[in-house]
Amino acid sequence: MAADPLTSAVSDRICKHMNEDHAEAVLAYARHYGSVTAPQTARMLAVNPEAMELEVDGAVLRIPFDHTLSDSEDAHRTLVAMLRAMPQG
Repeated sequence: MAADPLTSAVSDRICKHMNEDHAEAVLAYARHYGSVTAPQTARMLAVNPEAMELEVDGAVLRIPFDHTLSDSEDAHRTLVAMLRAMPQG
């Protein structure tokens, strides 16, 4: 199956999946990449080729990617790689 371009519909699908199935990962992005010391709530609002946008404790936080994402598969690989790059524990 071919990867989808990062349209707003694809962004919405990614965000829905992350918020419903990987809420701890979204909190981890806020802590590690957003430097939020102790986030209470975090929701992924959008994924675009340059960055992800999170709502963390009521404030919008933009976390840039290390490269421009090409499509939905690149977004998936990048989000997973960002989680794996975090210290475990």
